[in-house]
Amino acid sequence: MLIDNKVLKIHNKSDKPDNIVTRNNDLIERCILIEKKLPKFMKDYFIYLKGSVAVSTRLAYLEDIKFFCSYLIETKELTNAYEISEISLKEFEAIKARDVNLFLGDYCTRYYKQSSSTTLIYENNNRALARKKSSISTLFKFLYRNEQLVDNITDGFNPIKLPKPQPDAIKRLEIDEVAKMLDSVESGYGLTEKEKVYWRKTKLRDKAILALFVTYGLRLNELRELNISSFNFSRGEFKIYRKRGKEVLMPINHTCELVIKDYIYNERPQSEMLIEEYKDALFLSLQNKRLNPKAIRQLVKKYTSISMETSRDGGYSPHKLRATAATSLIQNGFSIYDVQNLLDHDNVTTTQLYAAHKKHVKRDIVNNFEWIEDDSNLD
Repeated sequence: MLIDNKVLKIHNKSDKPDNIVTRNNDLIERCILIEKKLPKFMKDYFIYLKGSVAVSTRLAYLEDIKFFCSYLIETKELTNAYEISEISLKEFEAIKARDVNLFLGDYCTRYYKQSSSTTLIYENNNRALARKKSSISTLFKFLYRNEQLVDNITDGFNPIKLPKPQPDAIKRLEIDEVAKMLDSVESGYGLTEKEKVYWRKTKLRDKAILALFVTYGLRLNELRELNISSFNFSRGEFKIYRKRGKEVLMPINHTCELVIKDYIYNERPQSEMLIEEYKDALFLSLQNKRLNPKAIRQLVKKYTSISMETSRDGGYSPHKLRATAATSLIQNGFSIYDVQNLLDHDNVTTTQLYAAHKKHVKRDIVNNFEWIEDDSNLD
């Protein structure tokens, strides 16, 4: 990592592993770079974000606000500035709710970016527009509360309707498809000859990754950031780092313990052979680096496509394995509150969507539990 052409070294006195500290620092550095480009009058807002939201959320808000300020410069209707940093508080005071609604409803839905050789077309769905609206709302509300703006214009922002999640539309693997997926990574079934070349070198790693996904419903980054030191096999537990910096101890079941130990002892390169940065990283690429998100998505897509007998493009993402874990647990009788706790859902209504898949189990129960005999079947 470089700052002003100097190598940045982490002096870590926390109990978090270096990779988590480094990841958070990378996000913070990106936040600082954006803040330097934004108007000076937003400084108090930057301090507010530091203490009130997760660093990943802070970065997302700053990126959206920078995008909004770029729009102000580009349209030249609401500012005379040529650079984002030159936009004044007085010009922000003149912005009305209608201006923000035009930005969100007209400009953001479809806009163009020119390069030397191409024109890129960007489109945002309602979910992306809602996030941008939220980012801009937090800024205007803060400036109003901070007595930098006279009026709170956010009440005039148009609502953005989001599609209501439908339980039947949740994509996940069925139990028999999970079995087929794990059999594929065990035997190489369904892989092309070219894929088998890599499979022979990574099958234990891939099996451990898939087992963790479908057992615990981990998020991609929660799995990617796992270290060997995350696991305490004598206590039967491992530690993960969730959103908003939460540390969580998870009990490790027998199956996952077996596949992880099998990978560590029989396939993963010995730590002495690795550079310092990756000595503790659990899941490594063939280049002996921590496995990147793209590679994890690709391997999940590959094995899920085999289990569903579809094309590689038709395979599922790691998030669909999170949904698979949720529905499987509920179908096996665990309460939605237990599953909510395991998967770290902020709201139980999210977990209830997966519980809706259990309705066919209820139907099977009552259909096979008749108290009154049907006379029409008696001859």
